[in-house]
Amino acid sequence: MYLYGASGHAKVIIDILNSVIERTHILGIYDDFSSEKELCGIKILGPLKDEKSISSNKFLISIGDNKTRKRISEKLQENFFKAIHSSAIISNNSKIGEGSAVMQGAIINSGASIGKHCIINSGAIIEHDCEIEDFVHISPGTTLTGNVTVGEGTHLGAGAVVIPNIKIGRWCVIGAGAVIIENVPDFCTVVGNPGKIIKNNRK
Repeated sequence: MYLYGASGHAKVIIDILNSVIERTHILGIYDDFSSEKELCGIKILGPLKDEKSISSNKFLISIGDNKTRKRISEKLQENFFKAIHSSAIISNNSKIGEGSAVMQGAIINSGASIGKHCIINSGAIIEHDCEIEDFVHISPGTTLTGNVTVGEGTHLGAGAVVIPNIKIGRWCVIGAGAVIIENVPDFCTVVGNPGKIIKNNRK
């Protein structure tokens, strides 16, 4: 298996994988920009120029930015694996899509559905029946109470809290510590307690 992206986020992914598999299973890290030779003892291979030549191997995109993960996933198209830390608590009645990463101490409860290429960061809580669409990043310490929906590409900042039955749209930014008590339309930035829309991010 390979990682794509040699950032600080990749270090956390490597720790996740080390908690469940042997390091020797990680064959290398592709990165378009890094000038380093290795990361956490794993060789950095430079840009991936020919996807077909390694099509039999699996990838995880180890990049925190949601738009970049989406762009690279469209380039690679298939053969993704998921990474779930051994300390995470995952209900058997939940679903986690390919390419997603679940960090240390995260909790995903019954009926929750996590899309593809999502990040559920350290200590985040995803309560029952939440639906998280593709390319979402749930930051450390964030709490989604029951039956919350989060649209594609949205980023919830550290420590944000979302009350039950709320729908957050696509490609939103929810500020750190925000408390979301009302539905949020697509492409909005929301901050504060209670959360207020301060910007529309549509381009």
